[in-house]
Amino acid sequence: MDTGLLIVDVQNDFCAGGSLPVLGGEEVARPLSRLAHLVALAGGPVFASRDWHPEKSSHFVEWGGKWPPHCVQGTEGAEFHPDLELPEDAETISEGTTFGDEGYSAFDGTDGDGRPLDLLLKRAGVSRLYVGGLATDACVQASVFDAIGKGYEVRLIVDAIRALDLDPGDGERAVTEMRIAGARLTTVEAVVRDLELVLETRSGAP
Repeated sequence: MDTGLLIVDVQNDFCAGGSLPVLGGEEVARPLSRLAHLVALAGGPVFASRDWHPEKSSHFVEWGGKWPPHCVQGTEGAEFHPDLELPEDAETISEGTTFGDEGYSAFDGTDGDGRPLDLLLKRAGVSRLYVGGLATDACVQASVFDAIGKGYEVRLIVDAIRALDLDPGDGERAVTEMRIAGARLTTVEAVVRDLELVLETRSGAP
């Protein structure tokens, strides 16, 4: 299957009660779990990226950055939200792992063996990439821009993303910019229909 799913940073610190909460961030976990299992059932790869910062990071205010400490390696805040249920063979991609690594894009991250996301996607034969997660106007946008730049056909799942909206309208502007850059906008139910059609076609094959 030439289609994969990238779930961006659905971590506790970006959800209610976290150190850098995105309003409604936890709401994307269950629909993305549903899609993850359907993609895997259809034979596509699933990747879940995560911020994985050291305690001292240039990303954090204390060390000259923009953000409060969040998603520090080994902490509860860095764990995936408990409602995010991933297939057993889903790959975890970690970004922002060193002091000077901002780690906005999942394409800056690597798996546990140090292999970059782009390499893993290419090895899996992926040309179309569904993307959802957190936050629309930060890591989702950076990941989508990189995916488009690397030649992937990107489908942005607009009801499975949430924005920081540090300035009102940032999320809407980010979606517009991603669409102008070449991302196609879709919804959870539209993706479900596409995947169910793939599964039905396969089950009916001789």
